[in-house]
Amino acid sequence: MTPTLEFPHSWSIEVLQSAPLIAPARQFTYPQQIAGEEDALARGALQLLIRPATGGNFLATCALGFTDKSMPTGVYSCPSPHQLCAVAGGYAYIIDTLHPEQSTHIPLKPVVEVRALPAQSLLIFAGFHTILAWGQQGQAWETQRLSWEGLRITSIEDNILHGTGWNLLTDKEVPFTVDLLTGNHQGGGFHQPPARS
Repeated sequence: MTPTLEFPHSWSIEVLQSAPLIAPARQFTYPQQIAGEEDALARGALQLLIRPATGGNFLATCALGFTDKSMPTGVYSCPSPHQLCAVAGGYAYIIDTLHPEQSTHIPLKPVVEVRALPAQSLLIFAGFHTILAWGQQGQAWETQRLSWEGLRITSIEDNILHGTGWNLLTDKEVPFTVDLLTGNHQGGGFHQPPARS
């Protein structure tokens, strides 16, 4: 696996195929203690040897969200040069390499697609229902629901993301656009059915 390094970064990384024979003194496991995720590591993990700009190497063990091979696994640079994003079986973790005890577990479960957008200084995460953007200061925005189940990014032009979301009532893919600067959207396949009186 080759890391996707679209943004300038202050760290280097080695993706490990197995646990190191001599592990560094600092070791961190993600997700950190989260209710309902006690057995996450039983599904497997992505192991990374991370060399930050300062503070010494550390081992990051990132639990797989899902064992399905269609779920993404990879490493991405972030808009902030000290952060990296590790995606393990559809679970995405933002790790501060200078303070690895501080991490953010992206709330989309699963993340089905990751795109780096250097022009907007955003890392985009697509889930089944919404899209979330991560910027230099953290989460920049998350869209409203775009689909009943499953969405697809089709293109990005200037500051507009184009995609389609599924509408349950019509069983059709409905186009949507998202403003990459605000996260506001138009269109999409998710519409609440009218309330019955």
